[in-house]
Amino acid sequence: MSTATASAPSQEPTGLPVTAFERRFGHPPGLAILFFAEMWERFSYYGMRGLLKLYMANYLFVALRETYQGCRQLPTPCNLVAGNPHTVIGWDLIQPLLSSNPGEQASTLYGWYTGLVYLTPFFGGILADKYLGQRKAVVVGGLLMAAGHFVMAIENSFFIALFLLILGNGAFKPNVSTQVGSLYPAGDPRRDGAFTIFYMGINLGAFLCNFVVGTLAVVYGWHYGFAAAGIGMCIGLVVYLFGQKYLAKDNLAKNAAADAPKPAKLGKAEWTAVWALVGLCLLNVVFWAVYEQQGNTMQTWADEQTVWPIVFGWQIPSTFFQSFNPLCIFVFAPILDMWWRHQAKKGTEPSSVSKMAIGCFILGASFIVMIVGAQMVGQGKGSLFWPLFCTFLLTIGELYLSPIGLSLVTKVSPVRIVSMMMGMWFISSFLGNTLSGYIGILYTRWSHEQFFMLLTAMGIAAGLSMWAFNKPLKKALGGHA
Repeated sequence: MSTATASAPSQEPTGLPVTAFERRFGHPPGLAILFFAEMWERFSYYGMRGLLKLYMANYLFVALRETYQGCRQLPTPCNLVAGNPHTVIGWDLIQPLLSSNPGEQASTLYGWYTGLVYLTPFFGGILADKYLGQRKAVVVGGLLMAAGHFVMAIENSFFIALFLLILGNGAFKPNVSTQVGSLYPAGDPRRDGAFTIFYMGINLGAFLCNFVVGTLAVVYGWHYGFAAAGIGMCIGLVVYLFGQKYLAKDNLAKNAAADAPKPAKLGKAEWTAVWALVGLCLLNVVFWAVYEQQGNTMQTWADEQTVWPIVFGWQIPSTFFQSFNPLCIFVFAPILDMWWRHQAKKGTEPSSVSKMAIGCFILGASFIVMIVGAQMVGQGKGSLFWPLFCTFLLTIGELYLSPIGLSLVTKVSPVRIVSMMMGMWFISSFLGNTLSGYIGILYTRWSHEQFFMLLTAMGIAAGLSMWAFNKPLKKALGGHA
């Protein structure tokens, strides 16, 4: 964890008193509440996401794959009990929009789902800023997500479950993130460190979930895995409800308590910051389109072309692959935080946008590993080294971009629309995740070397574009970039 511990006055402008917890750990106790609430929410989300494509490709769409590919080409025997998408409510409406190849259908649906969960936060942010406030929005979102995970266990309600999860995530995600920023007054140097810690909570949940959710799915069945994700969401919601006294008041609640007049329209400087953030978000789209291959085509590689070890007679499932990225994050996030603080003391720390450009370069370079791996492995199965080393590099790139962007949004957004702006930030993830599904189709159409070359080129191109816009963005963001 970050150890940035800038001194604080006896009473913060946020309205939160300094506690013994804060004097000891350097951060208010509300950060711990949001850390664990988000950890359990991400446990549920990533646990379900880690199963999603495999569930579609190896279970729900198996009846289609038998027709399309023939029995002998399936990863599981044809006589196993399998799902049939024609029994799922809404399938007849959605199928005409998809490719006829079941593997490509799974990739496209995966991309749309992981994309839409990052589109709805924009509307969830507006809902919180204008009507519900951040706290109520988080509770509503948590309840919807828990319901979605449990409904996932009902096979013919697959799309209903995804719809509930998409709506719930929209209400939950932006409003937890903005509450982290609300714990600190303007200009508090602890804010970047707080978001690094918060980001570690996200990835702790993502790391743990696959050992629980993935194992239950393999040993007992898919639906047990989905139910475990639902239980994780409920735990996160309980933590949040019991810890609300340690959180800052919503901006909506503060205005109501002060009987504040209707705020004036955004000024020129505020609009400049808004549009600069919009431009930065657009540059992020390519990053997320490449990054999200780790849950899509990289998971397919890990499942079909990787030799997983047997430990004490137990075959480690390929779903454990999804835990390596978060493991790298909470191991290397504090190391990078210390490195950046060292650079800051020497006056050599890169700007926020420069860090994000570096992240794109590293992301692109990570897939050079898979180009070599594809040449070595061919059509057979190969070492764990290839997907794991690629993921390690990819994760370093993520750490240079994602938490830095979250912190930047809370620094430069106009206060009265900060939740909406956080939601807008996630729109880049929506576009990138959706694009990742369509890019993933090429995995089955091109050679693997060509596919990974494309990902390398996209990552490096995104980095070059971001680097080119570094100076104008820094100027537009008032020096915060």
